[in-house]
Amino acid sequence: MTSTWKPHEKHGGLSDKDKRELPETVFAFPGKRKEPMTDASHVRNAIARFDQVQGVTDKDRDLAFQNILAAAKHYGVDVAETNWRQLGKLPHTPNPAH
Repeated sequence: MTSTWKPHEKHGGLSDKDKRELPETVFAFPGKRKEPMTDASHVRNAIARFDQVQGVTDKDRDLAFQNILAAAKHYGVDVAETNWRQLGKLPHTPNPAH
């Protein structure tokens, strides 16, 4: 599956109005307009919340993961996972309690 993600000049915090004005191409889940990725922080957020997105199919997740990889490459975010099914199964940061 090919990514549909494209960079967009809007960065930083996004209000609801800002999100409505963004093109679908900046979202991990473009058809659902979920998980906008306009900077590195938003890409990391999309990765961290990937398994929490509801109302999407496996096909939607396939596309979203490709979009995340494209955005991550553009913004210099390292992604260790090679498949979306790996997201959410392990903590993304070390837990000092373990």
